[in-house]
Amino acid sequence: MDDLQSWKALSREHRGITMALAEFIAGLKPAAVPRATREVLRKAVVDGLGCGLYGLATPWGRIMREYARDRQGPAEAALWGGQARVGVGNSVLAAGTAIHGFDFDDHSRAKIHPGAVVLPVVLALGEREQVDGAVLMTAMAAGYETMNRVSQAANPSRARMRGWHLTGTTGTFAAAAAASVILGLDAPTTASALGLAGTQSAGLWAFTADGGMSKRMHPGRSAEAGVTAALLAARGFAGPRFILEAGDGSFLFGMSDDPRPGMIVRELGATWHTDATCFKPHACCGSNHACVDAALALVREHRIASDDIERVVAGIASVVNTQTGFDYLADSVLNAQMSLRYNIAVALMDGQAYLEQFTPERIVEPRVVALSRRVDIEIDPEIDRAYPEVYGGRVTVVVRGGRSYTRRVDYSLGMPENPMPHAEIEHKYLSLARASVGSESAGRILELAIGLFEGEGAAPLGRALAAAEPVIHP
Repeated sequence: MDDLQSWKALSREHRGITMALAEFIAGLKPAAVPRATREVLRKAVVDGLGCGLYGLATPWGRIMREYARDRQGPAEAALWGGQARVGVGNSVLAAGTAIHGFDFDDHSRAKIHPGAVVLPVVLALGEREQVDGAVLMTAMAAGYETMNRVSQAANPSRARMRGWHLTGTTGTFAAAAAASVILGLDAPTTASALGLAGTQSAGLWAFTADGGMSKRMHPGRSAEAGVTAALLAARGFAGPRFILEAGDGSFLFGMSDDPRPGMIVRELGATWHTDATCFKPHACCGSNHACVDAALALVREHRIASDDIERVVAGIASVVNTQTGFDYLADSVLNAQMSLRYNIAVALMDGQAYLEQFTPERIVEPRVVALSRRVDIEIDPEIDRAYPEVYGGRVTVVVRGGRSYTRRVDYSLGMPENPMPHAEIEHKYLSLARASVGSESAGRILELAIGLFEGEGAAPLGRALAAAEPVIHP
């Protein structure tokens, strides 16, 4: 975009996309959600609950839960791990923070984490409104699809390079969409809800400068904002119904210097971006997973001993370099999870990048820190051109004597082209949930989660989540 005039021309060309999205959300019926999409959402429920239960045991999860309990409000929905019922806004704030609390939750190539925003809204507002499982599934589908399309329309790489955390900025739309389905809002009212949600969008990437906790909060705050938007719209509070495309002050033109408004409505209802949801086998930034998979493959195939490694070279996209290629300072768990250098080093040394690799003790261990400082990063032009449609990565390991080994991965485990089956998602859930709330609670919650879409509502699952008692980790 060269100037405001070109933005206004694009705005006129795409006038009406907010209302078109609202009409899709308001008109969505359970039967219109494809079977493949429903299966992705079933995985997302289990995966999100596992991540959230583990997140309850983190310091930031505890702080937000106590904050939500202190604010309380009417007894509308479960406070996960809080032995209490609180207002819907407080419930989703705490649950969204917990799900994103260890950066292990689902994501997509739109550079978003939809589950941490959408699942809390579906469960909390669904509990308050006493809707059945079919409506819960439909609301979840609307939220996931909305968040993916809004982020794609913002042009996620360009928005990210302006410092926006897209989970925070696009999550408000997802929460409003899911809430609108549960509340049964018509299209004009849903458009108002989207407008009120978009004007509350926020989330900046400054957390990597010092390992601040703000990233953990963004999906919870987005969920709270989106619920507020839908509840206000339902009362007649009018929001801006051209929030996505207005020539002055719209979300897309404020978020990105090269937005793609047509992505909002392109094949809407026919092509489901939700189907491209990615699930994480590694407890670190999804943009680093290809390099982690490459490092693990090299260790397995060539039996590389970490003490023999002289240097490592990672080839990645320029956006990933900005996001995760910073020097590793061993100053926080968050920055260890975001650091490509640490992720590769710990994968080479430990043969995994799971919970044990991201404890306060492990991230400062001298040998792994030393290896991380032998990881060099370069921009791979081919990988750079393909990103973010392909989250690729290349790793070369040079060992003593000068021999080198290289592996490139385009589709890491958990991507839709290389999916994690249901059994692996459930195994991940149990490893996370048991570590936080014990086997009995973990098993009961899993049983309820598996049957959520066929059940009579979210209340039984809410009761089990409220009753869970997390063991706080350092």
